[in-house]
This record gives sequence, structure tokens and C-alpha cells, in this order.
Amino acid sequence: MSEEKEQYSASNIQVLEGLEAVRKRPAMYIGDISAKGLHHLVYEVVDNSIDEALAGYATDIEVTINPDNSITVVDNGRGIPVDMHEKEHKSALEVVLTVLHAGGKFDKGSYKVSGGLHGVGVSCVNALSTYLRAEIHRNGKAYMLEYSCGKPTCDLTVIGESDHTGTMITFKPDDSIFVVHEYDYSTLANRLRDLAFLNAGITLTLTDLRDVAEDGTPRHERFYSAEGLREFVRYIDSNKESLIDDVIDLKTERQGIPVEVALTYNSTYNENVYSFVNNINTIEGGTHLTGFRRGLTSTLKKYAEDNNLLKNAKVEIASDDFREGLTAVVSVKVMEPQFEGQTKTKLGNSEVIGAVQTSVSEALRNYLEENPRQARTIVDKVILAAQARHAANNARKQVQRKSPLSGGGLPGKLADC
Repeated sequence: MSEEKEQYSASNIQVLEGLEAVRKRPAMYIGDISAKGLHHLVYEVVDNSIDEALAGYATDIEVTINPDNSITVVDNGRGIPVDMHEKEHKSALEVVLTVLHAGGKFDKGSYKVSGGLHGVGVSCVNALSTYLRAEIHRNGKAYMLEYSCGKPTCDLTVIGESDHTGTMITFKPDDSIFVVHEYDYSTLANRLRDLAFLNAGITLTLTDLRDVAEDGTPRHERFYSAEGLREFVRYIDSNKESLIDDVIDLKTERQGIPVEVALTYNSTYNENVYSFVNNINTIEGGTHLTGFRRGLTSTLKKYAEDNNLLKNAKVEIASDDFREGLTAVVSVKVMEPQFEGQTKTKLGNSEVIGAVQTSVSEALRNYLEENPRQARTIVDKVILAAQARHAANNARKQVQRKSPLSGGGLPGKLADC
């Protein structure tokens, strides 16, 4: 090796300043640079508005896909603070948009429950956008600040007076970073629909200015739910045959953790469970989902045994049998959620298991005792699932025994050798 190749010193160590790290390794912060990561930028901005709604300050959130494929998110919350940040010596708005691990989610006096906890959400959006414009309405004025690739292109400016409060963020993702450049309307609509179900009483709208009808009307949808998770489960099961009269809605709180579960059983053979933490869809589950499954299984099993409903089963019932045909949505609010990674796909808080399990057990036990007919229908479904599984296993064994590899026609005692 040459002397030049062998040299490895302090000069080889790079320090990425500010938002350079996000642009250098974007997947670390938003998951990937394909369609998933592209849409995640929108989720990060919308989640900030949802946090304002959870805090009781916002009721309307509007998302617009602009003709140039940029995104505008508007809410009627308090507006991001614009006063001078004492430590950073610049406006709080600029701190939120440019400093990693900065935000209002660390101080639980501002947000008791929030989806953002790392303080990198909107600053990542800023870093990965060729253009970002923040317009803030508060203190009777309208403020504006613009960026390009995470760097300011102007100072914080008062652009007029305002008779309302709120935040408007417009951003254009950097095409040189993302391999997918166009937003999918259905993907964003599904996310906003979920948020409407999870936050009853809040209105979310989606407008696509790329898709305009002949009369000049753009594609538009409004998402609003009065009943929350009950409506969510009905929507999921809209094309399935329900086995019970209505959706079971369980709302409890344990160890300071609000737990809401809506569930029903249908005639299918699959388990269909969606889990959320602070409105974040935890697609990989986590401790809250584990607690829900344990609570559901133990409560149904104990109820069936106490009421002598398993006497005709004649087969051993497994935990999976209790979830066949189950459709459920599990939503918990955790003050200090511990997610695996910035994209928040799996919850890791160990204390949530017991809280959810106990909450679900108590609420479900009360429901079963008050609704014996519905309870019997669910138990019958469980028994049928166990019998079907047992029969399928026996049939599989018979097919395997009759296969050409089972013994080549040898006498019975030698066939399995």
C-alpha cells in the first residue's frame, strides 16, 4: 500500500454541521428516499398540527397538493412561536426549522401528549426540501420565513396583520434526494382518514390542485368522525359480515395511560388489528399490541371457562383462535413514548404492556357480563376456529403420511421409520 493510502488521521474525520447530516443520510430520519419517505415528510408536518389539536388548540387541518407537487399544510392552532430564543439567539421559529432535537415536545407543559418526541420532524422536512415557506399567524400579525435546502433565504418578516392564529407550511421535496417525485393522493387520503377516526371532532381536508375537473373544481375530500374508533372499525369491516350487533368500544385509563380499543368479529378467518400511539400508526406493533392481545385472550378464555362454554369444544384452544375473525383498532396516549427509530413503527415502553392488558381485561370483562348473547357468539367463533385448525392439522398429517416419501409401501410398523 502506498504511504498516502495508509494515512488515517484527524483530518479524515468529518463533522456535519446543522442539517447537513439529514441531507447526507436522509433514510436515518425518514425511513427511506422512495415513496414511503416522500410521504413521511407530509406526515411529520401534519403530526405537528395534530399535536396542537391534542393540546386543545386546533380544530381544522388542511392539506393541499399544489400543481408543482409541493405540499401546503395549514392549521388553526396557536402558531409556532416567533419570539427570540434566549439560548440560540434567533427566533423560535428558526430554531424549530433548523435545529435538530428542538421543539415544544420536551416540555410537557406545552404538549402533555404528542407524536413528536425527538424534535427532528419539521427540521428534517426543511433539510430535504428545495423550498420551504413558513407563515405564522399570532399576536395579531402574520410572519413569514423561507428556506432552501435547510438554509434561510430571508429573515423573519412581518407581512401583515392577522385576526386569527395558526401555522401554514409549504414545502417542495428535493428531487435530487428522492427517487419518487410525485405524491399519491390515495396514500395521503388514507393517512388523513385514519387521523380523523383517531381524533373525533377534528376536521381534516385534502385538496389536489393537480387534478382539476372541467368546471375548475379540484379533487377534494373532507375527513371527520363523530364516533372515532367505532366508525374506524365499521369502515375497515364495511365489506365483511359481522357476527355481533355493533362494535365493542372500550375506553379506560391505567397508570396514567389512556387506552381506547374498538373491536368486532366477522365471519372471515383473518386477524386484522391496527395499533396507534399518539396518533402514530405503529405498523410493527409493540408493547401496546402485546398488552391488547394478552388482555383479550385471557379475558375471553376465563369468561368461557367460568360459564362452562368450552365443554363442547373437544379440542385444545390456542391463543390465535381467540383472534380469528377479529378486527380491532388499539389507540394509546403515552406521555413519554419510546419508539424504535425516528419513523416510529414499533413502541418499546415496557410499562404499557401491563397498563393496556389490565385496561382491556377490565373493560372487556364488563362488556361480556353485560352482553351474554354477544359473548356467546364470540366464544362460538373461537371454538369453531380451534376445531377448524385441529381438522386442518389432521388433514395435513394424513396427506404427508400418504406422500411418496412416507415409506414406499412398507408394512405399517416400518412405514414411519
